[in-house]
Amino acid sequence: MYATPGQVLWHNTFKFICGAIFFFLIAPIITIIPLSFNAENFFTFTPAMLSFDPEGYSLKHYRDFFTNPDWQQALKNSVQIAPAATIISVSLGTLAAIGLSQPHVPFRRAIMAILISPMIVPLIISAAGMYFFYSRIGLQGTYIGVVLAHAALGIPFVIITVTATLVGFDKSLTRAAANMGADPVTTFFKVQMPLILPGVISGGLFAFITSFDEVVVVLFVGSAGQKTLPWQMFTGLREQISPTILAVATILVVISIMLLTVVELLRRRSERLRGLSPG
Repeated sequence: MYATPGQVLWHNTFKFICGAIFFFLIAPIITIIPLSFNAENFFTFTPAMLSFDPEGYSLKHYRDFFTNPDWQQALKNSVQIAPAATIISVSLGTLAAIGLSQPHVPFRRAIMAILISPMIVPLIISAAGMYFFYSRIGLQGTYIGVVLAHAALGIPFVIITVTATLVGFDKSLTRAAANMGADPVTTFFKVQMPLILPGVISGGLFAFITSFDEVVVVLFVGSAGQKTLPWQMFTGLREQISPTILAVATILVVISIMLLTVVELLRRRSERLRGLSPG
């Protein structure tokens, strides 16, 4: 069966629209990568860069990032805060998703809506609320406060990914394990966890990215001692225009691409385990 001229026109138009949207989303990211190698302290392409003169490119902004104590302290804080927040998010989010997957749990929809509300409520409102709450209980300006705040932002991602993985989970496996004498803890770690592990890891990666890239909440609940990498970038844009920010942004883009690649591989593995993919 051959396509009609109208169908061909729509197909080509659809491809053009998708390409335009893709270009609109990816163009800002692609632009900052070559700018991070600028030999000058500018945020624009110099004539030497446009003419592809090797003298117009340099790694000095990357060297500044790895040698500047302010940037290194910010990186250290991010590396300490993000994994801790991810562990809490994965632990609580996985348990919440498993609990909400049980049909006998009352008000499941309402509880789910409350748990994923940090994804819906504007971030500035969440940050302001956390600031006033933390000020009353003495967590404002502490590492624990920042970790818990980032964990609260990451839990919805874990709940959503694990819940999606549990949709195709065969509950007869847990009943069979119980009939064989396995206790609930053993059943969870030996039967359920291996099958939902791709969703758990995917949710953990999203929670890690959320914590590592977050700046609004940490501005409210943190102090100068908890200055993270995005906070340092925000300060650099506001107080001093340094192209080192572009080098850091490029590094973060590369890290995000690597993590999203892992998420996609885990998604495909999860589909194979659940029999949704012919591979």
